[in-house]
Amino acid sequence: MKKVRRVFLSPLWLLLSVPGYLGWRLLPALADGPLGTAVGIMLLLAVVVFIPLSIRIRHVRRQKLADALAWLGYTAMGFFSTLFVLTLLRDAALLCVRWLVSTARFAALTSASAHGVMVLALASTAVGLAVARRPRLVHVDVPIERLPDGLHGFSIAQLSDVHVGPTIKGGFVQKLVDRVNGLRADLIAVTGDLVDGSVPQLTRHTAPLAGLAARHGAYFVTGNHEYYSGEHAWTREIRRLGLTVLKNEHVVLDHGGVPVVLAGVTDVGAHHFDSAQRSDPVAALAGAPRGAVRILLAHQPSSAAAAADAGFDLQLSGHTHGGQFWPWNLFIRYFQPFSSGLHRLKNLMVYVSSGSGYWGPPNRFGVPAEITRLRLVPATTSSSI
Repeated sequence: MKKVRRVFLSPLWLLLSVPGYLGWRLLPALADGPLGTAVGIMLLLAVVVFIPLSIRIRHVRRQKLADALAWLGYTAMGFFSTLFVLTLLRDAALLCVRWLVSTARFAALTSASAHGVMVLALASTAVGLAVARRPRLVHVDVPIERLPDGLHGFSIAQLSDVHVGPTIKGGFVQKLVDRVNGLRADLIAVTGDLVDGSVPQLTRHTAPLAGLAARHGAYFVTGNHEYYSGEHAWTREIRRLGLTVLKNEHVVLDHGGVPVVLAGVTDVGAHHFDSAQRSDPVAALAGAPRGAVRILLAHQPSSAAAAADAGFDLQLSGHTHGGQFWPWNLFIRYFQPFSSGLHRLKNLMVYVSSGSGYWGPPNRFGVPAEITRLRLVPATTSSSI
């Protein structure tokens, strides 16, 4: 039974089954025109070349070739992911009408719907790519109970889930830095999953982060992808770039004579990689002044329950990507306590960024990437989330 389960869940089986299903359901309906040949070639190339090589791109030594294969492979992943879902919906619809129309009419519907899902998948992939490469600016007012007068309008610029790696390079990072600096926020928070790759591979692409500038500086907490990519090396590199890395610890900022406690925790799964780095919001507050506004940077929104119990006023997170692109944005809410946006948990406000970059497919269809500017405002009886 275990052997059967391993075979059924193996990457090879998944790699072959999805394009196989698409070919079985779409190619016969497209066979009468040139589109059928084109789809067949795309399926073959995706299965044999692009997707497998993009998964093992680190073994390709020529950088330009590696980058080209990464773009082709990851874009193909996103396209076939969308095409797979649309084809499932098409087949469900055809099943519902099979016995309600004539044979000739059903054949016409079969052909037209096959062409339709192809066009929709191509269009959503193209739009998703354009949206992914142009993060929007999101402004959020965060109501805080008993906010001191000196902190009315205190601002935080948040970047999250940039995922510098195969298709996100230094030029993209530089644009993020320029836009964040243009916000003139009081502090900058980078809430994890900055990289997908080692320091030697990516150091020149993360170099623009050294230009981040704010009144109280720039701060970073680890995400799960830092641990996949060599967390200790990245912590050293990020500190070298001038960001303050917070690992279950805090700093006290003096904002015009008013203290602000800014704390950060390691990723909730960090202890699986380093037992000394178990995420601990309580430890992050040890010795913090009482009565000050307390802000927590935590990569995953699942840290919120512990943060609320520890007495934080605001948590900034990422991780979810908001589902990244349709239709996965419809399901992310079932796997995370909060998928995106501003929420309240007891006395804790939680903001979850949809992410400033993307992971894998360069696709943000229906879920724009974002740079976030958060502003603290006093809570009122009319404040609602």
